[in-house]
Amino acid sequence: MTSAIRVGLSTSSVFPESTATAFEMASSLGFDGVEVMVGTDTTSQDSDALRALSDHYRVPILSIHAPCLLVTQRVWGTDSWGKLQRAQAAAEVVGAETVVVHPPFRWQRDYARDFVTGLERMGSETDIRFAVENMYPWRAGPGSIAAYLPDWDVRNDDYPHTTLDLSHTAVSRSDAVEMARDLGGRLSHVHLADGTDSARDEHLIPGRGDQPVSEVLDLLVATGFSGAVILEVSTRRAVDRAARELDLAEALAFARLHVGGVAGSGESAATGA
Repeated sequence: MTSAIRVGLSTSSVFPESTATAFEMASSLGFDGVEVMVGTDTTSQDSDALRALSDHYRVPILSIHAPCLLVTQRVWGTDSWGKLQRAQAAAEVVGAETVVVHPPFRWQRDYARDFVTGLERMGSETDIRFAVENMYPWRAGPGSIAAYLPDWDVRNDDYPHTTLDLSHTAVSRSDAVEMARDLGGRLSHVHLADGTDSARDEHLIPGRGDQPVSEVLDLLVATGFSGAVILEVSTRRAVDRAARELDLAEALAFARLHVGGVAGSGESAATGA
């Protein structure tokens, strides 16, 4: 038996370990699938390699996160629309249903100018959903910088599909429950994490920050959410793989507590249950 709301693992959650390691951990811990963060790890850029990992570990790929971070500006070239086209193609090859994308950076003015209409056009040509993620103002001292166009707040633009990230709501000092309610049926995808009132994008294990993570998950269940909840956390401070697995098992158990479903046998082994 699995949860009606699928709980997946972002490959970024095992960094600095590899994309392949994320598939292995997702399988052993009992996640329902993975989200591939396309990055500098060449495996994350290779659709055939990803499909082979998915088949080997019997873990479906639920979503592809397009390479739109500062550190991935040159992954899959420098043309922003080209990156999205390659992300769409990868999603179609591996059987993913969603491509996660960030709003353009402020300096990407040409891309930003046509972003909303361009996504609408791409979305009309495929069954893949382009789910635009809420971001945040960059905080510096007492002020902040509007780093994204058209807006960091996805409620303010006409996107048919959106991603709610619970670490980003912490940085932007947004009410995550209110944002989820406001997005309504446009909320297609969730990045499960936690955060505090910090200028840093912390991506904490759920329950270790001050975000209303439980309330958001309960709201998803109450409203019949049919998308995926993807654990996107930072475990880079884990002292070894065993500690990393314990963090991820704790986060998965937190999610299962609220959205239902049962953990795989690997989680029981990791937690000693």
